[in-house]
Amino acid sequence: MIDVSFGPQVCTQLTSGATREWLVTDGLGGYAMGTVSGLRTRRYHGLLVVAGDTPASRKVGLVSLDPAVTLPSGARVRLGAHEWASGDVDPRGFELLERFTLVDGVPRWRWRIGDVVIEREVAMLPGRSCVAVVHRLVSGGPVRLDLSAACTWRDAHGERRADGPVPRVEQVAGGAVVESAYRLAGPGWTPEGQWWLGVHHREEAARGLHPREDLWCAGRFSDTLHRPGDTVSVLAWKHDANPEPPPATEVVALARRRNRQVVAAAKPADDVQATLALAADAFVVRTAESPVDVVAGYPWFGTWSRDTMISYEGLFLCTNRADLGRELLRSYAATLSQGMLANTADTGRVEYNTVDGTLWFLHAVSRHVTVTGDTDLGEELLPALHAVIDAHQAGTRYGIGVDPADGLLTQGAPETALTWMDARVYGVPVTPRTGKPVEVNALWINGLAGVAELTELAGRDATGLWRAHAQATDSFRGRYPAPGGWLYDVLDAPAPAYPLGGSAHHDDDSLRPNQLLAWSLPYAPLEPDEATLRRVADALLTPLGPRSLAPDAPEFIGRHRGGPAERDGGYHQGTVWPWLFGPFVDACRRAKVPVDEAFVGLDAHLTEYGLGSVSETADGLAPHDATGCPFQAWSVAELLRAHRAGR
Repeated sequence: MIDVSFGPQVCTQLTSGATREWLVTDGLGGYAMGTVSGLRTRRYHGLLVVAGDTPASRKVGLVSLDPAVTLPSGARVRLGAHEWASGDVDPRGFELLERFTLVDGVPRWRWRIGDVVIEREVAMLPGRSCVAVVHRLVSGGPVRLDLSAACTWRDAHGERRADGPVPRVEQVAGGAVVESAYRLAGPGWTPEGQWWLGVHHREEAARGLHPREDLWCAGRFSDTLHRPGDTVSVLAWKHDANPEPPPATEVVALARRRNRQVVAAAKPADDVQATLALAADAFVVRTAESPVDVVAGYPWFGTWSRDTMISYEGLFLCTNRADLGRELLRSYAATLSQGMLANTADTGRVEYNTVDGTLWFLHAVSRHVTVTGDTDLGEELLPALHAVIDAHQAGTRYGIGVDPADGLLTQGAPETALTWMDARVYGVPVTPRTGKPVEVNALWINGLAGVAELTELAGRDATGLWRAHAQATDSFRGRYPAPGGWLYDVLDAPAPAYPLGGSAHHDDDSLRPNQLLAWSLPYAPLEPDEATLRRVADALLTPLGPRSLAPDAPEFIGRHRGGPAERDGGYHQGTVWPWLFGPFVDACRRAKVPVDEAFVGLDAHLTEYGLGSVSETADGLAPHDATGCPFQAWSVAELLRAHRAGR
């Protein structure tokens, strides 16, 4: 895998160490997450974050274990790091860090205090809400190590304050149980019980959200490290009827061994692919409702069907998990209603509110059968796939339906944003894209062909499907090319002077990356040409992928920054989306345009933000700072797929 390792010049400076984040996951949607420096910069950071009935309903439990070392001289040195509402950073243990590394996906810190060197490793037990924190004396000693347990129990999207109830902490053998929710276990537990007031989260402040919380110091663990090799370990796990987890050192070894197995099973061609294969593993989870699902991004997203289906090939087929993928496709097919795939339960309810998520599902099934030869699954799902086509031809929710005049798919209803560009500001869609979006119709044409082929593989007549495919393809080729030398983004959109539903329409020629799907999909309606692709790349391509809007557009916003309204307003108005790199590469390869050098920026990004992973978004203007989730499923999946397709 790629070497992810930082020395003192990164670790000891907050401007660098606190902007690089690590993640380890439990396979259930829970995680441990923080920064290289050890400073918690987000409300979502913690050592034990537990998934609820759905991955989106996470709760933060154990926030930190603050180490303090008592040296043979009697001097006491604190190795933790917190930022406070006053602006102070205290303690400043990061200033003693000499190295941070990811070893087989397990983060490791090394502090040096003179000749005393102490390492820390953090890992989660695969398949269980359990974290292990292991400290090892590397040199020097003997030293006493105290570990103060900063705790909470709250929704991951909120804060807990000292003006509310004190967390309930019950002392048990070898540790404590907090809020009857999670257990702490380690050596020499001493209860304390005091508020740490005014912890500041700088990333939440930058995002325009409440940046302050209070933490409850429940107590501390203590033990002596006599000689190099000695360890002091703490376990924290969801308090339930399951037996106690194995020792912390064994949890770390199990996690590291499993990570190596995940990478080996993917059969990567190089270190970049190995790193991406392990990154992909973080998003594939088991939930209370399903044996397999996909987390869209860490730390705040749950499961979204659109993201899952876009990510499908990269997460499952490129990592040799087709057996799991098969079960995922079957379970998602069961959610179909009126020809539409259920979107997300992040809001606490199942919603049917995308025009493209279902079309990506058709694509995922087609790719699964094509890559694996699993015609049994294709035949099993064929009635559901035909029902999707029939519902779209007849018309379904939100005005989604085929226009009989040209065979293209149209969509839109008041106050809706049904494409992947679905951001809202104060409930109003920023880019509603009502009409006939270019990528939706590329997906529709691709879906018709894919279902037609599956129909013929099952020995059935697909004449009607091919007829619909031919009509839509002819219309696409005749209508989407725009005078500017690229493709219209939306056809038959409501004219700006008319409200939705007005009689006047226009064709939106905004230069956006959605058109890439018209050339990149397996059954794409157009053959790409080099001149058009270069025009699109010149306007949109950055080192981290395509922008969502050309910089010369009046609506272009080059910084994805500020409060929720500012960020949502710029989400699809120039912000870079790394997942679109996959369609860009596919289109270039089909046009025989050299593309290998385009991977350099995203490959280097694996060590810049979410370590070993790919971010959700980035600024549209240089320096293209990463934004959004540091660990995003479709970004990882599409980069991995693009790498594997080029072998």
